[in-house]
Amino acid sequence: MPVPMPVPPVPPVTILTGDRPTGPLHLGHYFGTLANRVRLQREGADLFVLVADYQVLTDRDVADRLTEHVEGLVADYLAVGIDPGAATIFQHSAVPALNQLMLPFLSLVSVAELRRNPTVKEEIEVSGQATVSGLMFTYPVHQAADILFCKADLVPVGKDQLPHQEVARLIARRFNERYGPVFPVPDALLSDTPNLLGTDGRKMSKSRGNAIALSASPDETARLIKGARTDAERHITYEPDTRPEVSNLVRLAALCQGRDPRLVAEEIGGGGAAALKKVVIESVNEFLRPIRARRAALDRGELRRVLRRGNERANEVADRTLAEVRAVMT
Repeated sequence: MPVPMPVPPVPPVTILTGDRPTGPLHLGHYFGTLANRVRLQREGADLFVLVADYQVLTDRDVADRLTEHVEGLVADYLAVGIDPGAATIFQHSAVPALNQLMLPFLSLVSVAELRRNPTVKEEIEVSGQATVSGLMFTYPVHQAADILFCKADLVPVGKDQLPHQEVARLIARRFNERYGPVFPVPDALLSDTPNLLGTDGRKMSKSRGNAIALSASPDETARLIKGARTDAERHITYEPDTRPEVSNLVRLAALCQGRDPRLVAEEIGGGGAAALKKVVIESVNEFLRPIRARRAALDRGELRRVLRRGNERANEVADRTLAEVRAVMT
């Protein structure tokens, strides 16, 4: 009787994700990407989480309160459930090989391609600066180095980041065609949650000051939601196309409750904006309660230890990839 051959283990999917340390993460981040990161980690993915501190300088002159923001970002990651024993949480500035990878990658894209990037155009507009540095145009290539150094298979992104993701895919393909198969072509992993609007009716964003931070206190959360835009119609319905501000608040409550937004709107009915905001405040504060508790229990020493361990592993991986790149290019 033939002896069955052992089935080789399937390597875990490698995922690269991260954020710039420019302020606290908010509910838009959570429902857009953070929840996906935690889910994928629990399913066995090899998760690399980048604290993109060098990229803070992309659209600003100085990196204010950088250490505070870096530690705050790590605290947010741990509070939402990212396991530092399984994930690699690391700082861009602590991994020199990332910047060395950027040089050959820049040779694979044209100036015209960088200028056409719609996300870069939007970020220039949002920055409000009269002039922008060259870092703004090379930002997508910087991100490509972040993604490709660990040979990521998947990158959880919002829809607005898809043009950046496409640059990473383009660079991977062109590098492999020119020098040989080194990099996987990473796929984007989109959340099925629509972009949340901020309290002013625009996209929720740290830079616009319209976001509900994961670290916000119950009182601060209530104040922000009470000031959110609605409309003049009293009966509450969920109609994103025709009532975006009202529907956004309904969606936020529904996400926090884990329910269908149409059912949430139906329950509020003729209660008007006041009843809607009351439901949203209660839902958001209840949802954030365990996250706030976990965050409050963290200390700076633990945050620094997490980064130190992550930086060590990221350097090992990046140095290995850079050596491989140099070998095929020479």
